[in-house]
Amino acid sequence: MEIEFDFREEQSNVFGPISRPIAEITFINNDKEILELIYVDSGADITLIPKSVGELLGFKIDENDKVVEIKGIGERGVPIIVKKIKIGLGGKFSDARVGWALIEEVPLLLGRMDVFNLFNITFKKNKKTIFTD
Repeated sequence: MEIEFDFREEQSNVFGPISRPIAEITFINNDKEILELIYVDSGADITLIPKSVGELLGFKIDENDKVVEIKGIGERGVPIIVKKIKIGLGGKFSDARVGWALIEEVPLLLGRMDVFNLFNITFKKNKKTIFTD
């Protein structure tokens, strides 16, 4: 099986037009299902979703949830709760951990944990992201 996604051209405040790798991912939690375009980020440890996407999936902060802070580039940390859900890509579904950000100001990121081991992922000439199993 091979699934291809074209890079999406976006405007960067620093570099002008830039192409970024994206994929279409289905997030499933209980009876809630959401289809989202998400950046494919080989530098991200875990898939990250903003607060509103988690709320649409029915996430709530439970007393057993542990809030942790993760950092990417820069000094500002992002408070997250790690939740387990099902994710789907190209008809292939798997259980995965996602970082539910408790703030809105984060992009949707497809990280390595629980996902990258399911596929061979190729970034082809800054034009396509190809997932093969």
